[in-house]
Amino acid sequence: MRLQTSFALLLALTMAFPSMLAGQSKTAWRTATPAELAAALPARAPVEHERIETEMRTASGIINAQHKIIAGVVLITAGYSADGKYSHYLVVQSPIRFEDVSLPAGSYVIGWTRQDDALSVTFYDASSGAKRGSAMARHLTEGNRVESFRIWAPSEHTYLQIGRFALPYRLGE
Repeated sequence: MRLQTSFALLLALTMAFPSMLAGQSKTAWRTATPAELAAALPARAPVEHERIETEMRTASGIINAQHKIIAGVVLITAGYSADGKYSHYLVVQSPIRFEDVSLPAGSYVIGWTRQDDALSVTFYDASSGAKRGSAMARHLTEGNRVESFRIWAPSEHTYLQIGRFALPYRLGE
Protein backbone atom coordinates (compact mmCIF):
# COMPACT_ATOMS: atom_id res chain seq x y z
CA MET A 1 0.00 0.00 0.00
CA ARG A 2 2.81 2.45 0.87
CA LEU A 3 4.56 1.72 -2.43
CA GLN A 4 1.39 2.51 -4.37
CA THR A 5 0.91 5.75 -2.40
CA SER A 6 4.54 6.79 -2.97
CA PHE A 7 4.27 6.01 -6.68
CA ALA A 8 1.00 7.94 -6.96
CA LEU A 9 2.59 10.93 -5.21
CA LEU A 10 5.64 10.81 -7.50
CA LEU A 11 3.40 10.58 -10.57
CA ALA A 12 1.30 13.51 -9.36
CA LEU A 13 4.40 15.66 -8.79
CA THR A 14 5.76 14.74 -12.22
CA MET A 15 2.48 15.72 -13.83
CA ALA A 16 2.21 18.93 -11.81
CA PHE A 17 5.75 20.14 -12.52
CA PRO A 18 6.84 18.72 -15.90
CA SER A 19 8.52 21.95 -17.00
CA MET A 20 10.68 22.00 -13.90
CA LEU A 21 11.86 18.44 -14.46
CA ALA A 22 12.33 18.96 -18.21
CA GLY A 23 14.25 22.18 -17.69
CA GLN A 24 16.53 20.51 -15.23
CA SER A 25 17.58 17.81 -17.68
CA LYS A 26 18.02 20.29 -20.54
CA THR A 27 20.37 22.60 -18.67
CA ALA A 28 22.34 20.07 -16.62
CA TRP A 29 26.03 20.26 -17.46
CA ARG A 30 28.58 17.66 -16.43
CA THR A 31 32.27 17.00 -17.00
CA ALA A 32 32.88 15.57 -20.47
CA THR A 33 34.42 12.10 -20.71
CA PRO A 34 37.76 11.50 -22.45
CA ALA A 35 35.89 9.91 -25.38
CA GLU A 36 33.59 12.95 -25.71
CA LEU A 37 36.61 15.28 -25.60
CA ALA A 38 38.45 13.22 -28.23
CA ALA A 39 35.40 13.38 -30.51
CA ALA A 40 35.04 17.17 -30.15
CA LEU A 41 38.65 18.35 -30.16
CA PRO A 42 41.05 17.99 -33.09
CA ALA A 43 44.50 16.43 -32.88
CA ARG A 44 45.65 19.34 -35.09
CA ALA A 45 43.67 22.51 -34.46
CA PRO A 46 42.91 24.79 -37.42
CA VAL A 47 44.35 28.13 -36.29
CA GLU A 48 44.44 30.88 -38.90
CA HIS A 49 46.41 29.37 -41.80
CA GLU A 50 48.05 26.55 -39.79
CA ARG A 51 47.05 23.25 -38.22
CA ILE A 52 48.65 23.24 -34.78
CA GLU A 53 49.11 20.08 -32.73
CA THR A 54 47.14 19.75 -29.50
CA GLU A 55 48.13 18.09 -26.25
CA MET A 56 45.09 15.84 -25.76
CA ARG A 57 46.09 14.76 -22.25
CA THR A 58 45.33 18.37 -21.19
CA ALA A 59 41.83 18.35 -22.73
CA SER A 60 38.95 19.43 -20.50
CA GLY A 61 35.33 20.31 -21.03
CA ILE A 62 31.70 20.19 -20.05
CA ILE A 63 28.73 18.76 -21.90
CA ASN A 64 24.96 19.12 -21.50
CA ALA A 65 22.00 16.80 -22.02
CA GLN A 66 21.73 17.87 -25.69
CA HIS A 67 25.37 16.81 -26.22
CA LYS A 68 26.52 20.41 -26.66
CA ILE A 69 30.10 20.64 -25.52
CA ILE A 70 32.38 23.43 -24.39
CA ALA A 71 35.91 22.06 -24.41
CA GLY A 72 39.50 23.13 -24.72
CA VAL A 73 43.02 21.83 -25.02
CA VAL A 74 46.59 23.14 -24.84
CA LEU A 75 48.19 23.99 -28.20
CA ILE A 76 51.76 22.92 -28.94
CA THR A 77 52.77 26.16 -30.65
CA ALA A 78 56.58 25.78 -30.80
CA GLY A 79 57.64 26.28 -34.39
CA TYR A 80 54.34 27.87 -35.45
CA SER A 81 53.57 31.54 -36.03
CA ALA A 82 51.10 31.30 -33.12
CA ASP A 83 53.97 30.72 -30.67
CA GLY A 84 53.67 33.27 -27.87
CA LYS A 85 50.26 34.54 -29.04
CA TYR A 86 47.97 31.55 -28.41
CA SER A 87 48.14 28.85 -25.77
CA HIS A 88 44.79 27.01 -25.94
CA TYR A 89 42.18 25.92 -28.46
CA LEU A 90 38.50 26.17 -27.43
CA VAL A 91 35.41 24.60 -29.02
CA VAL A 92 32.09 26.20 -28.04
CA GLN A 93 28.82 24.52 -29.06
CA SER A 94 26.64 26.44 -26.62
CA PRO A 95 27.05 30.15 -25.81
CA ILE A 96 29.36 31.08 -22.95
CA ARG A 97 30.39 34.40 -21.45
CA PHE A 98 33.62 35.42 -19.69
CA GLU A 99 33.14 38.89 -18.11
CA ASP A 100 32.23 41.09 -21.13
CA VAL A 101 33.34 38.51 -23.71
CA SER A 102 30.42 36.58 -25.21
CA LEU A 103 31.32 33.59 -27.32
CA PRO A 104 28.64 32.05 -29.54
CA ALA A 105 29.08 28.57 -31.02
CA GLY A 106 32.42 28.35 -32.82
CA SER A 107 36.13 27.67 -32.47
CA TYR A 108 38.44 30.01 -30.61
CA VAL A 109 42.03 30.31 -29.48
CA ILE A 110 43.11 31.75 -26.17
CA GLY A 111 46.23 33.70 -25.31
CA TRP A 112 47.21 35.18 -21.97
CA THR A 113 49.69 37.56 -20.41
CA ARG A 114 50.69 37.67 -16.77
CA GLN A 115 49.66 40.70 -14.71
CA ASP A 116 50.59 41.31 -11.05
CA ASP A 117 48.38 38.65 -9.48
CA ALA A 118 46.20 37.80 -12.47
CA LEU A 119 46.18 36.71 -16.09
CA SER A 120 44.80 38.85 -18.87
CA VAL A 121 43.11 36.22 -21.05
CA THR A 122 42.33 37.15 -24.66
CA PHE A 123 39.97 35.26 -26.94
CA TYR A 124 40.37 35.15 -30.73
CA ASP A 125 38.46 33.50 -33.58
CA ALA A 126 40.49 30.43 -34.49
CA SER A 127 39.98 30.72 -38.25
CA SER A 128 40.77 34.42 -38.67
CA GLY A 129 42.72 35.39 -35.54
CA ALA A 130 40.29 38.29 -34.99
CA LYS A 131 40.25 39.42 -31.35
CA ARG A 132 36.93 38.77 -29.54
CA GLY A 133 37.86 40.40 -26.24
CA SER A 134 39.75 40.00 -22.98
CA ALA A 135 38.91 39.05 -19.41
CA MET A 136 40.87 38.79 -16.16
CA ALA A 137 41.61 35.46 -14.50
CA ARG A 138 42.30 35.89 -10.79
CA HIS A 139 44.64 33.90 -8.60
CA LEU A 140 42.82 31.04 -6.93
CA THR A 141 42.61 31.38 -3.18
CA GLU A 142 41.38 27.82 -2.71
CA GLY A 143 43.71 24.84 -2.45
CA ASN A 144 43.07 23.61 -6.01
CA ARG A 145 45.91 21.94 -7.80
CA VAL A 146 47.59 23.60 -10.76
CA GLU A 147 45.83 22.72 -14.03
CA SER A 148 47.22 23.51 -17.46
CA PHE A 149 43.60 23.93 -18.57
CA ARG A 150 40.30 22.94 -16.99
CA ILE A 151 36.70 23.91 -17.52
CA TRP A 152 34.89 23.04 -14.33
CA ALA A 153 31.32 21.72 -14.43
CA PRO A 154 28.83 24.21 -12.94
CA SER A 155 27.99 21.74 -10.18
CA GLU A 156 31.56 22.17 -8.85
CA HIS A 157 32.72 25.66 -9.89
CA THR A 158 31.80 28.11 -12.64
CA TYR A 159 35.22 28.96 -13.91
CA LEU A 160 37.85 28.09 -16.46
CA GLN A 161 41.18 27.36 -14.80
CA ILE A 162 44.58 28.10 -16.33
CA GLY A 163 47.43 27.21 -13.98
CA ARG A 164 46.54 28.71 -10.60
CA PHE A 165 44.17 31.26 -12.11
CA ALA A 166 40.38 31.14 -12.48
CA LEU A 167 38.24 32.95 -15.03
CA PRO A 168 34.51 32.89 -14.10
CA TYR A 169 32.02 32.01 -16.81
CA ARG A 170 28.27 32.14 -17.38
CA LEU A 171 26.52 29.71 -19.65
CA GLY A 172 24.13 31.10 -22.27
CA GLU A 173 20.79 29.78 -23.38
